[in-house]
Amino acid sequence: MFKGLTTIRYHAADLDAAKEWYTEVLGIEPYFQVPGYIEFRIGPLQSELGIMQHPTPVPEGVVMYWAVDDLEQSVARLEELGATVKEPIRNFGDNGFRAATMIDPFGNLVGVMENPHYEGILEAVGDQIVG
Repeated sequence: MFKGLTTIRYHAADLDAAKEWYTEVLGIEPYFQVPGYIEFRIGPLQSELGIMQHPTPVPEGVVMYWAVDDLEQSVARLEELGATVKEPIRNFGDNGFRAATMIDPFGNLVGVMENPHYEGILEAVGDQIVG
């Protein structure tokens, strides 16, 4: 079901300050912005770092998203296996990026995402991937 790691999501009460700070740290501007969310692509595999505006610290921590082919099916399967929905399926813009966040039976956050960017990276490096 999980194809690979795709996006890590941090949280910040002041998204503008976080944008400024991470732009300075990374040396690049975010490539994607919608109200309440920004995202950077980093390194040769264009790994995604998303920052979501959140009014208070998130006690569970960051969300790491796993790429999946079918989001609804993946959420249903995780629920079948004892996970609960923390954040229901939602669109990140109208560009095919959709995600949900689950809590596994042990209290860990598990993000699942349909991610066209991840699919493009797989296509670009497909023959070079071993495993």
